[in-house]
Amino acid sequence: MRLALLALATLVSAAPALADDKAACQEGIAMIRAEIARPAPEAVQPKLKKALRVAERELGEGEFDECLDAVGDAKRALKP
Repeated sequence: MRLALLALATLVSAAPALADDKAACQEGIAMIRAEIARPAPEAVQPKLKKALRVAERELGEGEFDECLDAVGDAKRALKP
């Protein structure tokens, strides 16, 4: 019984974090799309497109932490 209560408490406390990660993921995807629309060096475009593809897939799967990893890859690709 205690284990079930502990599991339930963990799930309830994780819900706000998941919502934050989902919002950050969606914002990151919007940022990548905006960067793709802007002129960028040819070497950067494929990295951005791959990051966008991965981020959108992970968003659809509900894997927000992996989506944020892809957004981070896109941000690193943009740094000189």
